[in-house]
Amino acid sequence: MLEQRIQQQFFESADLQYQSAESLSRPIAQAAAAMLGAITGGGKVLAAGSGAGHALAQHLAQLFITRFERERPPLAAVALGAQALAQVLALGLPGDVLVLLDDGETDCAALIRAAQGKDMTLVVLAGQSAAALNEYLAETDVLVALPSERPARVAELQLLALHCLCDAVDFQLMGEQEP
Repeated sequence: MLEQRIQQQFFESADLQYQSAESLSRPIAQAAAAMLGAITGGGKVLAAGSGAGHALAQHLAQLFITRFERERPPLAAVALGAQALAQVLALGLPGDVLVLLDDGETDCAALIRAAQGKDMTLVVLAGQSAAALNEYLAETDVLVALPSERPARVAELQLLALHCLCDAVDFQLMGEQEP
């Protein structure tokens, strides 16, 4: 009984990822282009989230600063902490990108307005709150609307999307990886 329940978790996650590949590829590519533009333009990527999103924001910054799957120079990235709003106000510059990993539990409107007030581009990865957040976003911002309401599935898709972003940025900076 327990083993079947565990297997069902794997099946649901795999099915959701497979079903989402086509619909998420365009917004993830747009997000990668925004992040690449910030980095090559002398800016940085700021990453913020709460709950599981906070850990994912730290993971993204770490992958940019160190490496994803191959060696490259460090890329400018900062994971924001509990005082993300104050940090955006203090560190955010025009041309930077704020990657916001929304857990649906936190009110992100003030953080979004602060980033936009600094002329930053937003990349928002959100599940059930995506529709509500979309009304706050500017035309140049990117919403990656993750098609799930289950927190575990949203976090899994957020992690996969972050890995896709890292791969896309590395590919655009350094070309195809040698076999």
